[in-house]
Amino acid sequence: MAPRRRRRRPWHRTRAYRLTRTALLVTVLVTVVHRCGGGHLGPGRAGDSGAMAAAHGAGAAGEQSCETPPGPVPRPLPRSRPTSFRVPSLGIDAPITALRLDKAGELETPPMDRPKLVGWYEGGPTPGESGTAIAVGHRDTLTGPAVFAGLAQVKPCKVIEVKRADGRTAVYSVDRMKVYDKASFPDKEVYAPARRPELRVLTCGGLYSRRTGYTSNVVVFAHLAAVRDPGTATAGR
Repeated sequence: MAPRRRRRRPWHRTRAYRLTRTALLVTVLVTVVHRCGGGHLGPGRAGDSGAMAAAHGAGAAGEQSCETPPGPVPRPLPRSRPTSFRVPSLGIDAPITALRLDKAGELETPPMDRPKLVGWYEGGPTPGESGTAIAVGHRDTLTGPAVFAGLAQVKPCKVIEVKRADGRTAVYSVDRMKVYDKASFPDKEVYAPARRPELRVLTCGGLYSRRTGYTSNVVVFAHLAAVRDPGTATAGR
């Protein structure tokens, strides 16, 4: 009997695909830090202490470690598009839209006329999947505060919940929040490839100028802490 031929793994499930996707992610997402500008009214102007306080408030200074929850470390999930984004401690509960690269090779932002919408870069990992998933959202628009107006206030160990199309919820634990000046944004630190499932959440921060936009970016770092199956009660912290 002739030996059975091994079926080749689909390209999207190979290690080479994951490495290629990660390299592309690092290359193209550096443009996110330059999108905190046009179209934003801003809660303050350059020199306004209120604007700086909003981006350097509680949770901005120092880091604290989180106790590892009991039970096994959650295994990475297969690919499934995200549908909703929650940060219970901040009262954020928003739908998600997929974002692509525009003709200039820059990451799109959520529509300005839908300020409560969170964007997910569909060229990267989906929430719960191995690697670094990217979520972005407006801090404010011409109509007022947007979905991530209070993102800089999130504290370590708080949870971020991302519901997926397959019914499962990827539950992340916040590691830290940092504010980076746009001129010295650490691309490698923010977009570095990760073996475990991780999440980065970005919005605008710092001072605002009508001419140049915001001076900084708020970045939240988080890792997958649990997976909630359909029908399981949501967390409240």
